[in-house]
Amino acid sequence: MLKNVKFETSVYSADKLLNTPFKQIVLVGKSNVGKSSFINALCQQKNLAKVGQTPGKTRSINYYNVDQKFYLVDLPGYGYSTMSQKEKQNINALIDQYITKKEQIKHIFFLVDIRHKPTENDRIMYEWLLQKDIPFTIVATKADKVAKTKIDAYLLDITKTLFAKEKIIAFSSQNKLNLDTIEKIIEQEIAVN
Repeated sequence: MLKNVKFETSVYSADKLLNTPFKQIVLVGKSNVGKSSFINALCQQKNLAKVGQTPGKTRSINYYNVDQKFYLVDLPGYGYSTMSQKEKQNINALIDQYITKKEQIKHIFFLVDIRHKPTENDRIMYEWLLQKDIPFTIVATKADKVAKTKIDAYLLDITKTLFAKEKIIAFSSQNKLNLDTIEKIIEQEIAVN
């Protein structure tokens, strides 16, 4: 469990990106994949990250300060259709500029919804992550919404669709499935210089 986590700031433009020595653990994923629920489960706070009723609401990069030691950074969700082309371009540029200044980024959690085949946007994100040379973990959210006996089949489906070589972790913010695994990854990454 992450302790003493506070929301610090939302950034809407590249010139406002935090210039900080703190290491950063980053979340990426399409709109409505459950990033806010993931943050709340990880930090054991119900309303730390606002869970939007409307997908595609997050247009900013959100920084969460963890015990004055590192940041959890939530990137805007991608692939939501009501955004104008200009908004999508602005968000993509912001994400790209953030990731390009990658010295402080220690790990990326790439969230996909276990119930759905990864989209074209997910495949683009996966390829993009491979090129960026930053350690990342694929997390299949909302695992409580499928039968336990079918989880492995869903994970295999995601693996095949993404052509992923990495092990995918099934996760549920509801029943905390594999929360301990996620915490261990964060601890290891933060401990490494």
